[in-house]
Amino acid sequence: MNHQSMKKHTLFILFVLMASMLSAQTDSTLFMRQLCALEGVSQVTPLETSRFKEKYVLKMEQQVDWKTKSKGTFGERIIVGMRGADKPTVLVTEGYFADYGFRADYEEELSALFDANVVLCEYRYFAESVPQPTDWDYMTVDNSLADYHHVRQVLGKLFNGKWISTGISKGGQTTMFYRATYPDDVDVSVSYVAPLNRAIEDGRHEKFLAKQVGTKEERKVIKAAMQELMKRKNELMPLFHDFCTKRNYHFYLSEEDIYDYCVLEYPFALWQWGTPVNNIPKLDADNQTWFNSLVEIADPDYFSYPNKFMPFDVQAARELGYYGYSLKPIKKWASVKSTKGYLKEIMLPDSLRHYDFDPTLYKRTVNYLRKSDPTHIFIYGEIDPWSASGVCTWLSCKNKKNMRIYVQPRGSHKARIYNMPNDMRLDIMDRLTKWLK
Repeated sequence: MNHQSMKKHTLFILFVLMASMLSAQTDSTLFMRQLCALEGVSQVTPLETSRFKEKYVLKMEQQVDWKTKSKGTFGERIIVGMRGADKPTVLVTEGYFADYGFRADYEEELSALFDANVVLCEYRYFAESVPQPTDWDYMTVDNSLADYHHVRQVLGKLFNGKWISTGISKGGQTTMFYRATYPDDVDVSVSYVAPLNRAIEDGRHEKFLAKQVGTKEERKVIKAAMQELMKRKNELMPLFHDFCTKRNYHFYLSEEDIYDYCVLEYPFALWQWGTPVNNIPKLDADNQTWFNSLVEIADPDYFSYPNKFMPFDVQAARELGYYGYSLKPIKKWASVKSTKGYLKEIMLPDSLRHYDFDPTLYKRTVNYLRKSDPTHIFIYGEIDPWSASGVCTWLSCKNKKNMRIYVQPRGSHKARIYNMPNDMRLDIMDRLTKWLK
């Protein structure tokens, strides 16, 4: 190829590149260009959606430590579903991962009810929102709340309707903490099944499971099931070992001790997810049936490592608290002699066991909820063990104009607005509609 031909060939390639760049700019929407123009926003990528006009995943630059800029920044993964700039916007204060937002049919209950935009924020230190290097000292609730506050400030430039913060479980906790810390960021808050624990082993859950949840007969059946699983422990351990080996589970304790913890977890997990008590095998069922019941309800994966929920376990040990276990129903057969301090012992590596629980967050939130009256709705399930440490156990809304607590009869951790009794659902919808006008 001579120089003239090379020159023509080069010009042709440049022309093709420019044409493709212009085409890409034409294909991008106004909203996408607005997202890309926001300070600190990068990696804006369109996502398939059957629910929104447009949907994107992006990274937003956040400070590792909001008290000290020198600690650097990281990219928080955020999914944005757009219906209209003037419509309400649901800010999902996710407590864990945001992967589920990639589904084409993804939307939140509140975004469907109020034809709203969605801003789904992955929690710091989870999945693709992890600072590098990873210094666990900055995995704090206050830093996470500052992340959400920053998201609200940045995306508030594009969405100018009412804002709703919401979350489920740990996300519901986060909604509660967020409203207490930045009360003017949003117009409405809805916390689903959100505990507010007062210690690393709160103490209320054991009493709830032993004496309060369900009926006396149901609690009797569950206690008998726990004891039957322990009486058969020697017979079921080979099945348990094979099950864990095939799934490549690893534990910080012996498999014998982990078996005991699965039995201790059995009633909590059963009630949490609303598994019917009549699904429990009869006492004369065979070993395989009993083993299947154990691992279906309390899979030992919960106690294994590497654990993708470890960032939560760190927070539970430091600020969020957790639940304890009563060894009393199975003590006669157990290899575990004490469950005190189990969370650190089972869930965390040695390098992360040095954190002590600080009740400051709990006390601050209790004080706020007692003295304030935010436009905040709390939804709980009656049989959900997490309700034992929910605000439904102590907070009165009798003299409050706005804040309300709804407990779904026989409801589990799956309690939502759509499956509430009709009178409760109508009351919730009426209240939310008025707040969003």
